[in-house]
Amino acid sequence: MKLTNLGSHLGFRPGLRLSLLLMAVVGVVLAVSATGVVAQVVQATGASPAPTEKPKAKDDKSAAQKPDAPDASVLVDPETYRIGLDDQLMISVWREPELSLSVVVRPDGMITLPLLSDLHVVGLKPTELQQLLIEKLRPFVTEPQVTVVVQGIRSRKVYLVGNVIKQGAYNLDGGETVLQLLAACGGLGTFAKADSIYVLRTENKKQVRIPFQYKKAIKGRTKDDVVLRPGDIVVVP
Repeated sequence: MKLTNLGSHLGFRPGLRLSLLLMAVVGVVLAVSATGVVAQVVQATGASPAPTEKPKAKDDKSAAQKPDAPDASVLVDPETYRIGLDDQLMISVWREPELSLSVVVRPDGMITLPLLSDLHVVGLKPTELQQLLIEKLRPFVTEPQVTVVVQGIRSRKVYLVGNVIKQGAYNLDGGETVLQLLAACGGLGTFAKADSIYVLRTENKKQVRIPFQYKKAIKGRTKDDVVLRPGDIVVVP
């Protein structure tokens, strides 16, 4: 009875104590909820401390100092390939970007380059053209270093005529066969005589006729698939 009376005299009535207890519980709940919200916001925004930037190594080289990557090129035999009309070449002069460019051989057999104007290149090997450019550039560039890359061969053509889906001239990069050419044109026509296909080829200034065994070649007998040469004419009766 004395303790109860003492609590009453101090003003802590039962209802008031219950209210204070509820307020304390609500405060704890709100604090926990606020912490969860902050964590969700940080996770959603992806905020994180900024990483410390590592100092660049002293031996790092800038992209400008590295030579440009060569464009896609065509595999050619350096001993047999000679530049022809419509071929596309990439001329690169080391440390001279103004003199480095891609050119197409004109119908007159010429290409045009800065400082050098027109040069006749048809019939030259890429290595021969490279040496020619080095000599031509000596008055303008100190110790010129030149690279010639064949990007596209359009001078080496074969011709397809007769009963096929698409007749015409086709570029020959090297190593293509009659079967591959027929596939490139879309295949034989409806009334094509597959057993009578032949290749017309000029050898020693004479035209020879080479038979093509289509049915054997189509079965995978590579020895019966004729490897094409520039200037060949494939006839499909």
